[in-house]
Amino acid sequence: MSLTTKVGIGVGAAGAALGIWADVLFRGQPLGLNVLLWTVAFAVALTFLLRLAHAPLHQGRRWMIAPLILFAAAFLWHDAPVLVAANLLALAGAAALGALRRTEGRVHRAAVTDYAAGLLAAGFSAAAGALHLLHKDIDWDETRRAVQSDRMSSVSRGVALGLPLLALFGGLFIAADAVFRSLVTAAVPPIEHPLAHVLVILVVAWLSVGLLRDLLASRDDHRLISPMALAARRVPFSLGATELGIALGALNLLFLAFVLVQFRYLFGGKELVEARTHLTYAQYARHGFFELLAVSVSILLVLLAGDALARKGSTSGLRLVRLLSASLVGLVFVVMASALQRMRLYEQAYGLTELRVYAVGVILWLGAVLVWFAVTVLRGRRDLFAVGAVVAGFAATAVLNGVNPDALIARTNLDRPKVDVSYVAGLGDDAVPVLLDRLPSLRPELRRALAIELLRRDERHGDWRSFNFARSRANTLLAQHRPELVRLSR
Repeated sequence: MSLTTKVGIGVGAAGAALGIWADVLFRGQPLGLNVLLWTVAFAVALTFLLRLAHAPLHQGRRWMIAPLILFAAAFLWHDAPVLVAANLLALAGAAALGALRRTEGRVHRAAVTDYAAGLLAAGFSAAAGALHLLHKDIDWDETRRAVQSDRMSSVSRGVALGLPLLALFGGLFIAADAVFRSLVTAAVPPIEHPLAHVLVILVVAWLSVGLLRDLLASRDDHRLISPMALAARRVPFSLGATELGIALGALNLLFLAFVLVQFRYLFGGKELVEARTHLTYAQYARHGFFELLAVSVSILLVLLAGDALARKGSTSGLRLVRLLSASLVGLVFVVMASALQRMRLYEQAYGLTELRVYAVGVILWLGAVLVWFAVTVLRGRRDLFAVGAVVAGFAATAVLNGVNPDALIARTNLDRPKVDVSYVAGLGDDAVPVLLDRLPSLRPELRRALAIELLRRDERHGDWRSFNFARSRANTLLAQHRPELVRLSR
């Protein structure tokens, strides 16, 4: 049997096993330990297939494994819904690293377009790679001849003989001993809704086969879509220093005008704001935070596009474009400082929410990316920018996991004179220890309202597959404090 057919059969078998494993782990279970167990199984399958295909674990695949396992393990730690979404994004970032496969050059020099094209190619391969495997990679005539060989025939006859014997004696043991019967029943639960199980298995197996096939390709030209070809496609036009200089100069003037207003009104102009806008200082700060966040994100895209479209030629013209870009970066930092100041004032008046915490996290990540942009792109080292932005994203997600946002929100909001009890009680399981710890020290009316909300809190039950430290601790603490909560709710 040829190596291509062997690898194709191995990929198909691994995909089927991963599909079955996903159905076992995830059906009817919240996310937790199951994410890590499935991800580890995927990494083991990939490693085995790389050895089978004699493909070295190099380039993007090598750097993918660590963040993949790290952020899959994060599902064991916290249970906040938005943090779960952030960890899923980090897993997608790890997949983007694995999608990088270059015939020359190093992964840390991959451009933004390489990451985008690699992720697009991997996504297309996950959707359509299984079809290519069935029709192109596996030689079915060769497979049929191998199955008909003496060794495979012996294996088939052994399985056909062993299964009935296993069923016969297993049934007798089950009938003979109640404890053994209960253990077997627990290990092999009855299958309900078989069509749903089959659908989950088929979908996960199909996507796993396509992604594994893509990750096994040593070169871009062995994949369904070549990311290098996508990334190498040139924009059909370029812009000269004059055009870019006018556009960037106009943006600099606009940002400078806004910055001057911020220094007068937001940074120390409380009386002037309240007299001119007829809003409280906190209300003024509330309006515009997310708009400024959108401005900060968008301007990074504009600066990257401007550098990519700049016509190479005139050194002085390129220097002018980069100088205007650098001044715009400096003004953007003031805009981001304005956004953070608005959020600080808003938090002092109204408290924290999940959206506000994560939005601040995005701004801080963006600040790090802009610094890296100035260090790399504006100094002619564009090839180093993308990897720094990805690493900064991984670091920001890791910091968010360490900060424990839901516990921070609960702790901050309970210190305020006015507390939205229904909101803090509805936070994720990470907030429950803080809420229970602070409950005795709250005002009587607030204590009663919070105790009622905590008694209404729905426990999400699962078994070992969905184990999560935050969820397990919250359920245990709520059960232990239930008599106290009942007493305080009266």
